Amino acid sequence: MRVISKRPIREFWERHPESKPALEEWFRKVTQLEAASFPELRQTFRSVDYVEGYTLFDVGGNKYRIAAVIHYDKKRLYVRQVMTHAEYDRNDWRR
Repeated sequence: MRVISKRPIREFWERHPESKPALEEWFRKVTQLEAASFPELRQTFRSVDYVEGYTLFDVGGNKYRIAAVIHYDKKRLYVRQVMTHAEYDRNDWRR
């Protein structure tokens, strides 16, 4: 899967350096992924959820969340927001 864009991930780990190893691991896994649907995605990422058009990944033992939009037919994943669990709980990502 092609990730469009790595910039939000990089900006997040610059603000939260402790998140870098977990985010790099997530990025490595997702770029090697060949999922054609959400159920196939869930075989690799067991804790992934789908909410209101966004695919939400738990990263780093549920410390971080990545909100993404995935176009399975084009094999593209658009990173919309990377956040801490607390930021996710405030629901700011939905705006």
